[in-house]
Amino acid sequence: LAYDDIGWLEFAMNMFLPVLAATLINFAIMFMYYGAELFPGSSGIGENVRIIAMGHRTPEMLAQEHAYYARQAAANEGKPEEEESTSWTLWSRLQVLVCIVFLGCFAYGLDVCVVSITAGAILMVMASYKRQHYDPRPENTQYDAEGNPLPAKKTYDMDGNEIEPEDEELVTESETTLTEVDYGLLMLFIGQFLLIGSFNDTGVPQAFFNFTMGGCKESMTEGYCVYWFVLIITILSNIASNVPVCQMLAATFPYATPYDWLQVSFSATIAGNLTMLGSAANMIVAFQAAKIGDRTFTSERHAPFGIPSTIACLYAGTFLLTTFNNIPKCSEKLENCEGQDNYGMTAEEIVAAQE
Repeated sequence: LAYDDIGWLEFAMNMFLPVLAATLINFAIMFMYYGAELFPGSSGIGENVRIIAMGHRTPEMLAQEHAYYARQAAANEGKPEEEESTSWTLWSRLQVLVCIVFLGCFAYGLDVCVVSITAGAILMVMASYKRQHYDPRPENTQYDAEGNPLPAKKTYDMDGNEIEPEDEELVTESETTLTEVDYGLLMLFIGQFLLIGSFNDTGVPQAFFNFTMGGCKESMTEGYCVYWFVLIITILSNIASNVPVCQMLAATFPYATPYDWLQVSFSATIAGNLTMLGSAANMIVAFQAAKIGDRTFTSERHAPFGIPSTIACLYAGTFLLTTFNNIPKCSEKLENCEGQDNYGMTAEEIVAAQE
């Protein structure tokens, strides 16, 4: 979406400190809020640290562990034991190799779309080949209420002749990969992008953004205006989710500098912690949890952790990103960096800094 190119390594170097600070803050608040659930029976923070560092377990944790193994043993009763291999398989090594090459091409600056599609296609072909030639065939035998196997269903052609089943039925990708697609979630994202794209054409987002920014609209990432700017992005991200908001902002200020987009990227990502709607990842987790009957991941339960964590991470990271960055604050493609160095400093500011 950025008008000027932003390199992968350049992006990673500028984001390192803000992301590190946000991770530590999020880690601390998470263990403060969810400590009782993560460490049942723990007496406090000191014992939590010993559990993490030394592997100490409380009686309550041991009881939960024994109950889990008992359920596993009951579920596997009567089934043949399978040897668990702790070593990496050939397929695991190949997948890791493809991912490393993918990240290397990404860091080198190759086209993101081409690299992503190529890596995804290679991984899909590998998975398909593995399923067809190495994985055990799925068990399709059906059983009655007493556990007795039922005879296979007979199929007939148009002339009424019985079709003999094949010895080895082909497992197609439509029976594996395509059946695992969450079409409800996919339709949700498609609807979001269509809605935001249509909404951008009305001009309302641009007018709303200019109104809320007030006197900071001409210098939205300068001085104290940057803290108001990231707050507006955080609020918008929790109204329409962060990815559609980035699309909306691209239509609002299409010629923003790389530094502006760095602030947008950080704040829109951190905004995902505020509410359930803030990030697609939250909705995916909630959908997957609901599929297995766990409906405890709700907005009401997430808010006491998400609100303080988001605010602390947002402003700590924004401060670090504003203070320590080496990315252009002007557009080189628009050739408006004349009289400035690569990082937005005028000749007078350079002289003043040297003095």
